[in-house]
Amino acid sequence: MEPITLFQNKRILLGVSGSIAAYKSIDLASKLTQAGAQVDVILTEAAQQFATPLAFRSVTGRPVYTSMWDLDDHVRHVGLGETADFFLIAPATAHTIAKLAHGLADNLLTVTALAARCSIMLAPAMDGGMYEHAATQANIATLQARGAAFAGPAVGRMASGLSGLGRMVEPPELLNAVRLALAGNGPLVGMHVVVSTGPTREALDPVRFISNRSTGKQGLAVAQAALDAGARVTLIAGPISEPAPLGVTRINVETTQQMADAVLAATQDADALFMVAAVADFRPETQSDRKIKKTEQEGDGNGGWGLAIGLEVTLDILSAVKERREKTGYPRVSLGFAAETHDAFEYGRQKLLRKGLNFIAVNDVLADGAGFAVDTNRVVLLSSAGVVEEMPLLSKTAVAERLVHHVARALGKG
Repeated sequence: MEPITLFQNKRILLGVSGSIAAYKSIDLASKLTQAGAQVDVILTEAAQQFATPLAFRSVTGRPVYTSMWDLDDHVRHVGLGETADFFLIAPATAHTIAKLAHGLADNLLTVTALAARCSIMLAPAMDGGMYEHAATQANIATLQARGAAFAGPAVGRMASGLSGLGRMVEPPELLNAVRLALAGNGPLVGMHVVVSTGPTREALDPVRFISNRSTGKQGLAVAQAALDAGARVTLIAGPISEPAPLGVTRINVETTQQMADAVLAATQDADALFMVAAVADFRPETQSDRKIKKTEQEGDGNGGWGLAIGLEVTLDILSAVKERREKTGYPRVSLGFAAETHDAFEYGRQKLLRKGLNFIAVNDVLADGAGFAVDTNRVVLLSSAGVVEEMPLLSKTAVAERLVHHVARALGKG
């Protein structure tokens, strides 16, 4: 797992209460640690019936706390609560939720929750109809009114064999929920960022289309980096299989025209546009409403025939954005991509000027480790003033963070 910049030097307090889902929290503690956080774990007495302190200490490399009666540190709850950047209770049982709602403090977890000065998130886990019971719902409403956040629960099979609402959400989802919460102090808080990603498809018939090799990886990384900076993110995605980051508003499109319509609508009041999508430059002049069959084509009987396809140019989305920007000023900053196979720098420079962009990220898709369907990229960032940054081979996550940094500075937020 690649470290996450947002988690560096962050102290995460992980409270674990008595549910069979406690075993998932071992994986969660491991993921938070791998992301770069310092993870301090508090286990209730009931939690220790399902997971041991040693298991958590093994994945975090840090002490695990189980009692508020430790004579070596009689005010441990104060130190833990006041120094944490974020407090996550996962799993949070109905019993623990009830205690927190009523201010009860009879174990280290609940007393630390009262002393904590950071944001608190709870991931409920309980069986049967416990989550939907009126008492539990009232307790949750009380905690929400005090500012506590909740992640989940999910629907699924429970330890009793019943199915329903009450399962703790999975560790990757919780990691992303914490990530989204930590972004609340980023430089782009209050800003609206639009990101396009993936390919577009232009139909030839109901089963065939013209497209390209884009998987959307770089655009998704940009969307995540903008979220990490605190922005409200609209993601306009062509046909991709990669999941979108938690917290984006996702708009799915297929054709270039659909992407253009979505981009122009979303950027009417946007602070920044990252046009990362690999938009199809051409489309068939005509589209058949049924599958084109080999047997319907003329030939000499020996395979000596072919299908001629006439192509026309698709709408230039960035030119349309430029035209609207000149009238309204939105989006305030625009960054495009130039994916080239030769003379990348010169083609990128021309595209930057022609389309009125603030920045353009130029990459040679034939270079080793760059381009489509890989996790790395090699980018030169240009502005009208010249080269802004020539990046070495980096992960697409690192590239995205640098691009967002430059756009934030252009918005006066860097």
